Amino acid sequence: MRRAVFLDRDGTLVHPRHYPRRAEDLVLYDGIAPDLRALHAAGFALVVITNQSGIARGLFSKEDLDEMHASLRRHLSRDGVTLDGIYYCPHHVDGVIPELSYRCECRKPEPGMLRRAAEDLGIDLEQSWMLGDILDDIEAGNRAGCRTILVDVGTESTPTSPLRTPTYVARDTRHALQIVRALTGEGEPTDLAYRPASWEEPHAIAG
Repeated sequence: MRRAVFLDRDGTLVHPRHYPRRAEDLVLYDGIAPDLRALHAAGFALVVITNQSGIARGLFSKEDLDEMHASLRRHLSRDGVTLDGIYYCPHHVDGVIPELSYRCECRKPEPGMLRRAAEDLGIDLEQSWMLGDILDDIEAGNRAGCRTILVDVGTESTPTSPLRTPTYVARDTRHALQIVRALTGEGEPTDLAYRPASWEEPHAIAG
């Protein structure tokens, strides 16, 4: 079974935007392609895991999202990066489209998308990583059995439960990818002790 790096989309793979609706709204972070290429070459599947409640809210359509993701794949491909899958949740209990407006098992922090990707792609979740910029990403990864890295964008307070506590915290997405590479023997040593300045107390790190 393969290992995977699961990547949240908005705020982790691309710059955060409030309900992006067009292909040009998805802007990749600079400098992440070499580490993504290296991880893929080492046998990691690269899989995007993203909540997209804008569909349930009527802000954009599935077709709009498909177009955005096709553009995202093209931009990554130009940098030599291939995604093995993109999984999204279109649901939200406060949506305006009835068939999508319910509490589902796929919207993060639920682990449903990771489990579905693991089944589809033959992924060993215990040997995989979930990278995201909010604690809902971390909880989803922890509940799926992955190791987890919080990408610090300055929005998250100190976790108050084990399920929402990341294995590691990274300064940015590039640092998160370098942590994965370092701990799987695919890259150089890097800082594993980073914590956001706003976090009041240090928390134990699982190796």
